[in-house]
Amino acid sequence: MNESRTSRRALLSGAAAVGALAGVSALAPGVAAGAQRPPARRFEGKVVAVTGGTSGIGAATAHAFAVAGAKVVFCGRRQQLGKEVERRIRAAGGEATYLPADVRLPESVTGFVDGTLKRYGRLDIAFNNAGIQYTAPLHETTIQQWDDLIATNARGVFLAMKAQIPVMIAQGGGQIIVNSSVGALVGRPGLSLYQASKQAIQALVKSSALEYGGQGIRVNAILPGITDTPMIRPPGLDDATWERLKAELGRLNVDGLKTVASPENIAAAVLGLASDDFGYLTGASVPVDGGVAAGRRMLLPQLP
Repeated sequence: MNESRTSRRALLSGAAAVGALAGVSALAPGVAAGAQRPPARRFEGKVVAVTGGTSGIGAATAHAFAVAGAKVVFCGRRQQLGKEVERRIRAAGGEATYLPADVRLPESVTGFVDGTLKRYGRLDIAFNNAGIQYTAPLHETTIQQWDDLIATNARGVFLAMKAQIPVMIAQGGGQIIVNSSVGALVGRPGLSLYQASKQAIQALVKSSALEYGGQGIRVNAILPGITDTPMIRPPGLDDATWERLKAELGRLNVDGLKTVASPENIAAAVLGLASDDFGYLTGASVPVDGGVAAGRRMLLPQLP
């Protein structure tokens, strides 16, 4: 989805504003050796909707919720990937349904929410995750790229919330978690568009949390830092080379934990926010970045 023509160096530079934390226990079975498991079936009976669930953080979060007992409906534009994620979740014993949807289109978003209700009759938790990134200096960014990025990252969240909130009001409550970015807190060269879209999300979260808190709806944002997803991995690298670069990227740029996060690390944090443990939290933007926002440096590994 990312059509940036920048060099691998620019791509890795952009990575520092995009993903997430390291050191949080993974949730999905087999994700990491020795990873702690969540309390068994703690989301039993809950219905969860995830946008942008065909890869990366979205796919990991859909998997984690399903393994923890939720009924999950997720969407994305890439139907083959969506069906594969659905198959993997079901093979792991979870319940999940993939519905094709494009968050840029109002009727598509409405159809996704309606499809969730048709299947399960309610919506308890929404993780509005869908997003894209272009990496380029501002003056080299095209108007088409601006429109596409804002339509996906900011307008897509607005459309999703617009469709989800009436459902939650009618059923007496619910919660919405939005995937923002540590880029909403810190600047990075080449990411002006991306970070503008993520700051827009912050405003939606804060104001909507105040608007709907009295109706039992909590709204929060999670702010990942550098995460190992297709958004940050330069194309064409073999796995061994990427593992070396990823280790160096984390060592140089994640000031606290020194490692790049896995999508499962971020999924763990999303489930934590969605749990009863955080039942009094709303209007918050929670950095899950391994210390990126706490640090000040931006260095790059030596590229091959």
